[in-house]
Amino acid sequence: MLGLAAFVCLAAMSAATATPSANGASHGFNWERTKYLYAFGDSYTFVQGTRGLANFSFIGDAFRFSFSPHELLTDAIIPKNTSSDGSNWTEFLTGCFAGRPSDCSPHQLWNFAFAGADVDKALLPLHHNFTVDLVDEVKQWVQYASDVVPHPPAETLVAWWIGINDTGDTLNNKTITDFQAFWELEMQSLFGAVQNAYDHNLRGTYLFFNQHILDYNAALAAHTAAFAKTHRDMTVLSFDAHTWFNQILDSAEEHGFTNITGFCECDDPGFFWFNTGHPTEHVHRLLAGAVEAQLQAASQ
Repeated sequence: MLGLAAFVCLAAMSAATATPSANGASHGFNWERTKYLYAFGDSYTFVQGTRGLANFSFIGDAFRFSFSPHELLTDAIIPKNTSSDGSNWTEFLTGCFAGRPSDCSPHQLWNFAFAGADVDKALLPLHHNFTVDLVDEVKQWVQYASDVVPHPPAETLVAWWIGINDTGDTLNNKTITDFQAFWELEMQSLFGAVQNAYDHNLRGTYLFFNQHILDYNAALAAHTAAFAKTHRDMTVLSFDAHTWFNQILDSAEEHGFTNITGFCECDDPGFFWFNTGHPTEHVHRLLAGAVEAQLQAASQ
């Protein structure tokens, strides 16, 4: 996981590249009508489940990759057990904070993110031998969840937020000599996984989040635009997380933050950082509000 100091330093090097967009899919997108939120990513996105690996996942891990329909449907979100030690943005966005996702209303949260995940273990080493990378998160969904939980296109939003670990894990990687070429490989793996989800009928609206590295964001924006162009049945949106984080940090006091350079593993809402790599629950609450505002603006 990328540390606080490295995050702040790298953020200063980047510029916003992703902008909200939709391609006019036939089903249309409407947040109020959306019933199912599927999420893939890393520790900024994962929620803890009763059948997940403690502090890492909603369900399963690399050694417990499979699960039955009954196990998935009875898996329950454990409240305030995320990387912020509180609720995270997916929970604030959906209002699904605890219990079985199917019992949540109006939005169900089906979260397959895994803390510590990179895009693809073929490109960067796993953080742990039990880690499920994003490519495998989608494979796990395809094999064991795609026929279990509904995902009608007009009622489905899929969030893709990955790259925090990838950008951190490349900082001191001496084997990478051409970062633009490396991020292109990352995007090929990422959008290969996205295509896998699409091919197995996880369709409707896709929401992509960017990062804090210029070349990564440029590659992501290019592939997002290409995907939207070749998948006209989809609504494709992007959330500029890099710019949003910088805006909040630049106006910290207005948002109730009294400390943005240190961290506190506590419930003090004045801190921006919970630990060296993760923001606090208050940040996640604000982030969810910003994401929801964009979703409302994109709704038809």
